[in-house]
Amino acid sequence: MSRRVFVHIGLPKTATTYLQTILWAHRDAALAQGLLLPGRERRDHLWSSRVVREEPQRRRRPDREHEAWSRVVADVAGHDGDALISHEFFAAATAEQARWMVDFFAPDPVHVVVTAREPLGLFTASWQESLKNRGTTPMAEYGRDESTNPQDIWNWRTLDLRLVLERWIQAVPAERVHVLPLDRSAPREEIWHRFVGVVGLDAAAFDPGVSFPNESMGVVEAELLRRVNPHLGAFNSAFDRGVWIRTFLADERLVPRAGEKFWPLPDQVADCRRRAEQAEAYLASSGVDVVGDVAHLRVPDTLEERRTPDSVTEAELAEAGAEIIAVLLGDARELRDEVRSLQRAEAEGPAGSSLTRAAGRLRRRAGRSRSR
Repeated sequence: MSRRVFVHIGLPKTATTYLQTILWAHRDAALAQGLLLPGRERRDHLWSSRVVREEPQRRRRPDREHEAWSRVVADVAGHDGDALISHEFFAAATAEQARWMVDFFAPDPVHVVVTAREPLGLFTASWQESLKNRGTTPMAEYGRDESTNPQDIWNWRTLDLRLVLERWIQAVPAERVHVLPLDRSAPREEIWHRFVGVVGLDAAAFDPGVSFPNESMGVVEAELLRRVNPHLGAFNSAFDRGVWIRTFLADERLVPRAGEKFWPLPDQVADCRRRAEQAEAYLASSGVDVVGDVAHLRVPDTLEERRTPDSVTEAELAEAGAEIIAVLLGDARELRDEVRSLQRAEAEGPAGSSLTRAAGRLRRRAGRSRSR
């Protein structure tokens, strides 16, 4: 069994994709230093989180998904060094589910790693993320409760640092819980260096440049996506949401418009500030290991002026929608040209370089977000 098992549980929208992308791109380099990323592929950690959280639909999924947890556990058992399991959806687990997960690795010590962020930025980013997953909840109605359901990811259950720690500290002693506050003013690599320091890797063996930032939509673009989502009933699978809604529409069409930044409503800002104060008090009293400056978890006393989503007008939505339709029409023409090029190449005989390039473009169009 492993000497230590690290479980990185998020929180969501706290550089998790950034860190995971670097780690999986350098999986062999991590293993050379003794740290195993268990499983057959990156998605095994997502699928394992569904097992741990007892997702009701998991048994209807393909075998490779509901068997992922068994693969992860077997890989950890067969490795004589440290191991790291990382997915932000583990943060939603109940205390009982957390204990169930940790017990699988006894007697080896489990360390819980929590990347955290000030609640206002986290709350705003999480609403956008919910929209990229076909959410339709207006900002004014978002985050108004604390769910008891471990399937509810885009909820304070998973976003509130104190609530998450209170559950997981029932499974792992406080001294083995490591909280890394995200410094939004620092270079992106700063959180990576702190993270590898916790899990015992030499950062020099890794290239953080292989990862990418998750950029935000502007206020008009976010509200436009929210209005479009009810009409996307045919895009219901995780693959469709990831490829077409998140990547193609949101990240590649709406984000590049570089729209106006925004805040939630004033009472939601006040709630975020209250949760930040509660989290800081909990960190001070619980004995968890804080790796970084807890001040980065505070909501600033003074905020710059920004719009709120309820200020978006129908005229703004109509203009943005018209511009996006024009962009999508260009996309359709480009795709038609690529398909015709592929058909001509096939008709001319054995596949050549033009066929390979055309097929590659089509594969990239449909596959960019499968690992996200």
